[in-house]
Amino acid sequence: MADIELFTDGACSGNPGPGGWGVILRWRGTEKELCGGERGTTNNRMEMMAVIEGLRALKRPCTVDVYTDSQYVQKGITAWIHGWKKKGRLDPDSANPVANQDLWRTLDTLAAGHRITWHWVRGHAGHPENERADALARKGLKEALEARALGKIDVTAPRD
Repeated sequence: MADIELFTDGACSGNPGPGGWGVILRWRGTEKELCGGERGTTNNRMEMMAVIEGLRALKRPCTVDVYTDSQYVQKGITAWIHGWKKKGRLDPDSANPVANQDLWRTLDTLAAGHRITWHWVRGHAGHPENERADALARKGLKEALEARALGKIDVTAPRD
């Protein structure tokens, strides 16, 4: 299994509003940056999309250290999700679905394919990779704003 570091962040202008996500993937000293955005979203969704898109970029099962400044994501996937599953709150036909149910199901499925250690880092506190992921998220946000101004659909940077 490959050892990957995944640094993620999300951003939103208004909540809800246009948003962006950013990812830095690091493997053996090599880095890859990803970003994208949506015209109408929330900050929590962008935080989740950053992790989802980072995991989607992995071509095979890996040992992954995920770094996020979102306690919503970190606690959601490591603690809360177990209760949500037990109570059926992630089921598509749930009478009491959890917020962002679609993304939680996707994240849970993607995470199951890897050995992940989840790390929370304080946002905007000088953590170099978190600051870079934030800049990528803001780039994705800017692209979403430009797409909205041009009447285009949601944007996502290519993943190679």
